[in-house]
Formats: sequence, C-alpha cells, structure tokens
Amino acid sequence: MAVFAPTAAPTAAAAPTAATNDYCAGKCLDILPPGENGNATLSEILLNKVFGSRPAHTDDQLGPYGNLAGAFPQLTEAQLRNFFNDASFGVPADQVASTSRPRADVAIVRDKATGVPHITGTTRYGTEFGAGYAAAQDRLWVMDLFRHVGRGQLSGFAGGAAANRQLEQSFWQAAPYTEDELQRQIDAIAGRGDRARQALADAGAYLDGINQYIREAYNGRYFPGEYDLTGHIDAVTNAGSIEPFKLTDLVALASVVGALFGSGGGGELASAQVRLAAEARYGQAEGDRLWASLREADDPEAVLTLHDGQRFPYALPPDDPQGTALPDPGSVVPEKMVHDATGTGTQTATTAPGLLPGNLLTAKHGMSNALLVSGTHTDDGHPVAVFGPQTGYFAPQLLMLEEIQGPGISARGAAFAGLSFYVQLGRGQDYAWSATSAGQDITDTYAVPLCTTDGSPATLAADHYLSRGRCLPMERLERKNAWKPTTADSTAAGSYTLVMNRTDYGLVTARGTVGGRPVAFTSLRSTYRHEADSIIGFQMLNDPGAVHDAASFQQAAQNINYTFNWFYADSRDIAYYNSGTNPVRAPGVDGGLPVRAEPAYEWRDFDPAANTARYTPPAEHPQSVNQDYYVSWNNKQAAGFAAAGFGNGSVHRGNLLDGRVKALIAGGGKASRVSLTKAMESAALADLRAEDVLPELLRVIRSAPVTDPALATAVQKLEAWKTAGGLRRETSPGSHKYADADAIRTLDAWWPLLADAVLRPGLGDPLFTALTGALQINESPSGGQTGPSGGPVSANESIPHKGSAFQYGWWSWVDKDLRSVLGDPVDGPLARPFCGGGDLAACRTALLDSLRKAAAQTPAQVYPGDADCAAGDQWCADSIVQRPLGGVTDPKSTWQNRPTYQQVVQFPAHR
Repeated sequence: MAVFAPTAAPTAAAAPTAATNDYCAGKCLDILPPGENGNATLSEILLNKVFGSRPAHTDDQLGPYGNLAGAFPQLTEAQLRNFFNDASFGVPADQVASTSRPRADVAIVRDKATGVPHITGTTRYGTEFGAGYAAAQDRLWVMDLFRHVGRGQLSGFAGGAAANRQLEQSFWQAAPYTEDELQRQIDAIAGRGDRARQALADAGAYLDGINQYIREAYNGRYFPGEYDLTGHIDAVTNAGSIEPFKLTDLVALASVVGALFGSGGGGELASAQVRLAAEARYGQAEGDRLWASLREADDPEAVLTLHDGQRFPYALPPDDPQGTALPDPGSVVPEKMVHDATGTGTQTATTAPGLLPGNLLTAKHGMSNALLVSGTHTDDGHPVAVFGPQTGYFAPQLLMLEEIQGPGISARGAAFAGLSFYVQLGRGQDYAWSATSAGQDITDTYAVPLCTTDGSPATLAADHYLSRGRCLPMERLERKNAWKPTTADSTAAGSYTLVMNRTDYGLVTARGTVGGRPVAFTSLRSTYRHEADSIIGFQMLNDPGAVHDAASFQQAAQNINYTFNWFYADSRDIAYYNSGTNPVRAPGVDGGLPVRAEPAYEWRDFDPAANTARYTPPAEHPQSVNQDYYVSWNNKQAAGFAAAGFGNGSVHRGNLLDGRVKALIAGGGKASRVSLTKAMESAALADLRAEDVLPELLRVIRSAPVTDPALATAVQKLEAWKTAGGLRRETSPGSHKYADADAIRTLDAWWPLLADAVLRPGLGDPLFTALTGALQINESPSGGQTGPSGGPVSANESIPHKGSAFQYGWWSWVDKDLRSVLGDPVDGPLARPFCGGGDLAACRTALLDSLRKAAAQTPAQVYPGDADCAAGDQWCADSIVQRPLGGVTDPKSTWQNRPTYQQVVQFPAHR
C-alpha cells in the first residue's frame, strides 16, 4: 500500500444536509468530554500555559457533561440537548464549520457545535482514507503515545518519568511481542475470508490518510506541539520527524484496548493466597468453605443483567477440583522484569509526573454502564437506551467522535484514537449499540515445572521448563528503552531492558514451589496473539447490510473476542450478547486457582504454538432479546456465569441501576429518554455504601440508645443523608460544596475503619492481608480512605480524580455479615459470622468504636490534598480531572460516576 498517496488539494464542497438514511428523527444524542479537538500546536500550548486559552472544540463538551449533575432532577425533554450533542447523521448546511477534501473521493465536514468530523466517501478507499486523515487531525499525539505504550516503549518516546516506566512495564508484562509476531496477527487475519481482506484494505487506507496528514502537518508546521516539547522535532529549525504509521501499529494499539477493557481473570495466585491463609486460620475444611463464600463465584444475591431466570453455566468452581497447584506458603516471588538499569532507570520515583497514570493497566478495571428498556415499557412504544463506556478522563480523550458514511459503512459514534477506521460504540442507520467490560475468566495461571537439560536439580533460577514431557528453553522477549531529559520531562538520562519469559503455558509472572518442587507461574490469556481478531466484528457493526436487527447484531458481536457485554436498541427490540473467547477447561479444573501444567489439565484442544483452543460456542454465551429491561455496570451477567474474581455479591454498583430502572417500570410505569437519563444520573451521584450498607450499619447501632453526644450527632447526620438519598451532590450547581458534607466525610473516614473492625478480628491478620491483595477494601470517589494493607493492594483505590468509583470493595462481605448478625435472611451467607463474633451487642460496640475514630478525623485528614487540591477540600478531592496527555489542560468538574462517552437513543422508525 502507498504510505503517502497523492492527494487532491483541499477544496470547498457543498455541505451535506441531514441524511436520508437516518431513522432516529433527532432522538439520538451523545456526549464525549472534554472536546473533539485533541491537537494543539506549540504556540497554542504556550498560550494555554500563559493565558489559559484553548483551541476551538478542546473543552466545549466538558461543561454540558458536568452540568447534568446539578440539573438532572428537573430535566425535561426540551432540555436534553443542553447536556448532549445532536447525534443525527449529516450536518445541516447552516451548521457547517468547514469542509475539506484530502482526496477527491472523500469530504470531511466539521460541524459548528462540536467540531466532530463527518466523513463521507464515494469509494471505500476514500472513506477510510478520510477517517484516518480526520483521526490524525484530532488525535495524532495520543495515537503516537499509545502505539508506543502497546510496545512497551513509552519512556524512550515521551520521557523517563517513573509513571511512564511503570506503565510500559505493565503493558510489556501483559502483551509482549516482537515485530514479526505483530505482523503474524495481520497475516492470520488475511486468511479469514472476504470480510477480513476488506478489513485489512480498510486499515491500509486509514493508515494512508494518517500518514498524508503527518506529511502535510510536518511541512506546514501545524503538527501537535508535544513533538517539539519531547524533542522529536526542533521548534526552530523543524529538524526531526514524525514516524509514519504502519499496520503493526494498529495491532499494538488494539493490544492496549484489549488489555485495558477486554480481558478477564488472572487473579488466581491472589485467590490461592486467600485460600491458604483461610486454611491456616481455620483448618482445611472450614478454611475452604470460608474461601468459597468470600469468593462469591456464583452468589445468589448478586445483581444480574439477565434476570428472567436464564442460566449460562461457565467457569463454575467444581465440587472436586482436579489439577489444582497451590503454592507452598511464602514461596511466591514475582518475576524480575527490569534488567541492566542505568541512570534514572534505577530509580522508582521522579519529579516529572509522566503522561499517563503508571497504574493505568494494573489497577482493576470495571467500566461502563448501560440502561435499556423494551418498547413494552416506554412512553411511545419504542425502546430507549442510555449507555456508554466508562474509559476514564483524559485530555485529549482516549476516544474520539466521528461519523463515517461510505460504501458498506454507515455509523456515528466513538472510537479509540488510532483505531477509528470503524466506529466501535455508537449508532447505525436504525440501531445503536454499546458495551460494558465483562471480565469473565479467559486468563488462567499455570504452575509450570522448571527443569534442567543436564539432569541436575532445578532451582527457581532455571530458564527451562517442562512441556508435555520435554525440557524446553523459555523464550526471552526483550525491550530496550533509553531516555534523556526534554522540555516536557526533566527526568535525567537512563535506560533499562524489559524482559518477559514466555512458555507454552503463557508468560512467566512469578516463581515459587508447589509441594517443594520449583515452578514458574504463568499467565495464559485466550486473546494473547489474537488482539487483532475482533476487527471483523467491528466492521460488521458499521455495515448496514450486516446489522439490521437484534439477531444480526448478536452475530456481529460473536466475532469480537474481547470480553464485553454488548447492548443493542432499535425501534422494535433491545438485545444483549456477551462476547469473548471463553476457553473450554478440562473437566474438574478450577480456573479460579493455579493449575498444574500437564496435558490432562490444559484447555481442551490447546495448541501452544498458535495459542488457540476449543471455545464455548455462541449459544452458551449469556444473551437475550427483549427482556423487560437490561442494566449493566460490570456486574454479574447471568446465573451460573461465574465471576472471575472477588466482589460480585449482594452489594454491587449495578444495584444502583437495577433498582432505579425497576422502579421506573413498576406498576405499569413507562420509561422515556428523560426518565432513564435521570435514573442514570441519580445512580452516578449515589454513594453505594450509603444506599446499600449504611441502613444495616444504622440498624445495628440503633439496636440500643446512643448516649455519647458526639456519636449521636454523627449518627443523626448519617441518617439524614440516607433519608435524603445518599447522593454526593453540590448544595447548588457550581457551589463546590456538598450537601450533607459532614455525613459524607464521616462515611468516607468510617468505611475502612469499620471494615477492619467488622472483619479483622475473625479473619486474623494474615487472612485479612491476603484479602486486600485479592480485593481492595474501598474505592471512594477521591481515591483515598484506602484502609490498612500489608500486601499488594489494587492501584485502583489510589488513583484520584478518576470519576469511576464503588466498583471494587468489601461492601458485600460487610452487608452479608451485618444482616446475619441482625438475624435477617441471607442467601449465600459467609461461612462464619464476623462482626462481634456474631453477637449483636459486641458488633454494635465495634461499630461505635470505629465510628468514634472516624468522626474525630478532620477534613484535612480524610482528604489530605494533592497537586490539584488543597487539604480538606472535599469537593475538589472527589472532582474529575481530565488527565493531560499533552500540553493543554482543562478545568476540573464535579464528581459523577458515569460513562465517559454516552448515548441517549430512542429510534422511532426502522428500515
């Protein structure tokens, strides 16, 4: 393919009016803060730093997005467009801001309101060329960042800040590849038929568009100023370059998306540590029962997306596990990845902050939500949906908006920067779709025996392993990185080599012993070496000839191997399908614990060379059409579909959506775009602990009079907040002060203390600590109040200003235990009582003692401050910060726990 194809000079073109292929009649809306424009030249970056000015459309969607938090209770149909964009196809003539033609067969029209590119091509090649050109216009720097992240090469490209190095290390650990292996994924796709070949042609045209823009922007000196600031181009002489994009870059980008949002499982060693600690505390039989109850693999009280009694068994713990390989206590040692470090490569902290959170990948991910109601229960008889991905907040955003219209493509929505040759989440002509991260278990941990070729006893340092009776050398995958200080990153020069060892059973993550024998613990993910395979499914979602009803939507989703919950709405139906290459495990194998690396316990039909296996057929994936409603907030999909990790029990943030939607349609109620948006936003401001656990806490405390005046006041304020709804809302829009601020601060301070008071005495220190390695105690909006830990704690709880909250925590365990103490019925209880040893009076004393400590904490102790906020500033501690990926920064906005990109749709007609 031509990297720099000849182009026609940009010329004026007639702006397209509203499209005739749009069946939404103005009832499709969307929003993606902070704004569509993600490119700023060096002069624009400097103006932002000095005067606070920003290029057009940099942050114009941030205000409407943030303002919904204060306005939602009084929201009306007429007001929806105050908080969402018109997502209709086309641009009315009087709303055209600009039109450009990078080739004669494609036009890129940008609208006045948001600057979104509307790409219309007369040929397939021209259409995709325009998509690439527009992507580079809006996200070139972000695309370049992430192709380096995907290769574990961020530090050499963007600077040696500690966070940059932490991030590249985590991605190199998850998806290390040679360039030849990236190319092999492309070659494999080429053999999968006409759709696959068309997809590769589309990607090639897209790359040609990107590279055409790079050439023009470089020659015209209007490329992103970050290239100057990071030393890639000289700001005075223009010496330097921007490397052209190639197909393997797209695979590297796809591996980032798959690792961040489309994988699941892999926590088997942490689960094993919990089980071993439980057995040490209570003996094997009782310890195993306790471990199973804490694991909640198929909790009967868990909120379900499919709630009509459907059952889709997958990865359930067997009654008599076979091939389990529990490590010997204290033997596990993480695999060394950093070698030959020099200079600042030997340091774990730097002054420079880095462009991305270092724990972006290692933090647990549970993102996105969806609310859909069938036409039977809506105001006009047509389904309504409010849904979108919760992908964090960045400036520029990881996603971009676009409309693509051309032969075989007709869609508008969001796509990840650098992969926007297809819309990944959005709407077609008469349907819309979205996804939430599913996280089912597609990653297993194997205990692989170490060996030597000379017959001498193996040690933990061995570089050979046993595979199907042969002693094989581990493959050593290396990535050498070096950096030097730049204007953007002052970190002094340094270097290191990242090393991952690979076996037939996956990537080595740790070493230890099992029954005294040295083993390597490996991570085997079904989508490893197959990150590019989903391209066909996304192509189908954009093709109006491929998707035309609920059944064809489900067929398209079957071609996506990432673990996602897919949702669909048109004028007649709503539908759901859970995607992912779910490996079929050997009979009796518990995928939630490490497994012996022996043929009897391998995935069925496992081929190590290609990393393929037998997968569960589409009919066994959770799916449904026209249930009365669907909700998803990364909760359990269906009965029998086992949770991959800890935390899917009686209290989950999915309950916040389920209860609200259920109430909307109760007693013959009818949902609308407005009422469903209000339900979403109410849940977005809700404190899960206040709504679902605080009632039991207060019942225990009120089981006897509270005589301490200070405690009585604290309890009264908590009760008042609960009665008011338990929301974290400003007193008035823009006040930057919470209503019920004292109660909110008290619960924030109290949660880790009460979790400790309720559970630690019965668990004991070793088991308590092991549990913090499997599931964090808290995930508050501020990222603080993490609680004690002596082991590995998810970084999720230490990321401030990220919006997403209450996905992971000990709320279900506390809830089940308190209800047991209160004598309430508990379906799927913990294996033993904990709070006060099961005695109500003793439990009450423990809660009051912990509440006393919490109430005594000052605001500055609860919210200690950071680079963005002063100590004690509660609203600011919770606030959302658009994490700068480049030189332009955006203002903070009030906390909301909602999708980053969001659609509100209700189609009145169908083809």
